[in-house]
Amino acid sequence: MERETHSHKTIGGYIPLELSKGELYYPDLIALNTGRNALEYVLRTRKYATIYLPYYTCEVLLEPLQKLNVQYHFYYIDEDLDPVIDFEIGEHCCLLYTNYFGLKTETVKKLAKKIKNLIIDNAQAFFSKPVNNCDTFYSCRKFFGVPDGAYLNISNTLGLNLKQDQSTDRFAHLIKSIDVNIEEGYTDYIENNKQLCNNEIKMMSVLTKTILSSIDYDKCADIRRKNFAYLDEQLGQENILRLNFSREDVPMVYPLLVEDPSIKQQLINQKIFVATYWPNVYEWAHVDSYEYFLAKHLVSLPIDHRYSIADMKVIVKALKPLI
Repeated sequence: MERETHSHKTIGGYIPLELSKGELYYPDLIALNTGRNALEYVLRTRKYATIYLPYYTCEVLLEPLQKLNVQYHFYYIDEDLDPVIDFEIGEHCCLLYTNYFGLKTETVKKLAKKIKNLIIDNAQAFFSKPVNNCDTFYSCRKFFGVPDGAYLNISNTLGLNLKQDQSTDRFAHLIKSIDVNIEEGYTDYIENNKQLCNNEIKMMSVLTKTILSSIDYDKCADIRRKNFAYLDEQLGQENILRLNFSREDVPMVYPLLVEDPSIKQQLINQKIFVATYWPNVYEWAHVDSYEYFLAKHLVSLPIDHRYSIADMKVIVKALKPLI
């Protein structure tokens, strides 16, 4: 006689949050809780003693380096946002390169052919598929409305029994953005950023994974490309930054580099919110460096799937008198 088995799934009760069920964009990659923890995973797996990272990058990348006592050195980038490699990368050393604004995939491919111990930071390039045999990590919340989440492409695994993260306490800013507005949720957003500091490596939460499986990725990518192309058509002549936009690139923002550093604040005053990448560069890099100039003068115009060409026209109209 067959024994009756009981499911652990709860039946009944209240109706949960409704999300459509689709596919993850990177179902075969390791799904973790944060991008910085994905970097820690790489460092622990490869046992690198030293890492070279760009002056022009986010300070959170130092967190796993300090945790693991990995030595780090900074390097410069040129005006094409390519690395200036005037140093030797030893056997137990690695180089981290940032795929800036999701526009440097061609540079990633070239570096992957030349550099053995290469780590690609695709936090700004979610749609850029990993290059073969190249350790690559992604940060989901830079592109989508999730409180956390990261993906990692790596050939070896640590073999750890990782706990699964929980994201319910990091959701306030996302709920407020829908129920009230983005501005009301900003304080919660900052608090969420603080909560993500110094966490152990965990698997991506069920909540984040569920949200990520409900996204129409093709539509999001198409909107980003169209919005970017429109802004480049309207503003490209005024842009100091040389942009090489390939068909496979899906940009994070439209990076407009201008001489007047006050333009960012003038846009913010008109409720066009532009982030600074990255304030820590003011402390790391020399005031005369290109990295310092980028941090101070680059205007990161939003182009994501929330916005239409009509919204891009509003941005252009606001910018034209300023540039």
